[in-house]
Amino acid sequence: MMKKISFGFMYILAAVWLVPLVWTVWTSFRPKRLALSSTLSFDFTLTHFTHVWSSAPFNTYYINTLIIVTGIFAIQFLTVSLAAFAFARVEFWGKSVVFVLFLAQIMIPADILIFPNYTILRDLSLLDTKLGIMIPYFASAFGVFLLRQMFKTIPFELDEAARIEGCNLWQVLWRIYIPLSGPAFVSFGLVSVSYHWNNFLWPLIITNSVENRPLTVGLAIFAQSFETGAQWSEVTAATMIVILPLLLGFMLFQRQFMNSFIHSGIK
Repeated sequence: MMKKISFGFMYILAAVWLVPLVWTVWTSFRPKRLALSSTLSFDFTLTHFTHVWSSAPFNTYYINTLIIVTGIFAIQFLTVSLAAFAFARVEFWGKSVVFVLFLAQIMIPADILIFPNYTILRDLSLLDTKLGIMIPYFASAFGVFLLRQMFKTIPFELDEAARIEGCNLWQVLWRIYIPLSGPAFVSFGLVSVSYHWNNFLWPLIITNSVENRPLTVGLAIFAQSFETGAQWSEVTAATMIVILPLLLGFMLFQRQFMNSFIHSGIK
């Protein structure tokens, strides 16, 4: 009985969670005169998407966002791999204390660091640049924790066999641990890309020009221009343009995403 109640509650929560997404998809394809109508019909159009794409430089926003999320993940791939390997397999004095201090970063909200980060980037003359958006996120405590958990599941005998064959620590990492940790890297990549694809506050503060503005900030500025007329069709169409890559990515990699968290002990 309790199991049925739990499943029923779960389906209700899922339905509530889906309402905004379904409404956004529905409204973005509906003709403007029927956007807020309660009557059901099969009238759909793509006019809103073409109008939105031509009304704002979304192609530039897309390129900027791709550069930012790709650049951040490329650097994070190196930093979290090295740090996770050190915490998982390398013995050094005070490792446990350092790891606990490292994890404490997860409990610090990123918004608290906005002012000191802004001051540092201003002194480095990196305001209103893509590099300025990326630098504060080059390291990730969550990524280190996730990969450390994955590295610790790999049998230590593989280390010993590789070292007998003459491999050093770098070769053990790149030839054994990274290839065997593919699902963890995929899940971390999804988390990293989705977070930085949706990141809004930091890019809003640090950017002023179209040449460096990502999709989220561009969407907010675009929506503000339609506030007085409440043009929900255009706003929802612009929202679909922004979130569509993330939706497709999650649908393609949801199995790897869930499996990696389960194997890492994070449920």
